[in-house]
Amino acid sequence: MDMKVPKEISTYCPKCNAHTEHAVSIYKKGKERALAHGVRRHEREKHGYGGQKWPELKRSAKTTKKQLLRLRCKACNYEVYRLGIRLKKMELV
Repeated sequence: MDMKVPKEISTYCPKCNAHTEHAVSIYKKGKERALAHGVRRHEREKHGYGGQKWPELKRSAKTTKKQLLRLRCKACNYEVYRLGIRLKKMELV
């Protein structure tokens, strides 16, 4: 299922307390930190007896991801995230 989303929408901004124009972009996850404390701890617990702390995912059960929209207010640059629906592809038009 494809979905087309406009590049600009007028919606409520909690900082301005009014409806303003928002620039729309699709959220993309950033690179995970290799030296974060949880990553270091998990790496340490993977060694020795006892195996994994939590199951290692071999294959994902879902075929799609929930697309997250990032709305940035053009007046004050405040960012709001809006959870989307499950889609194969989301396109900005």
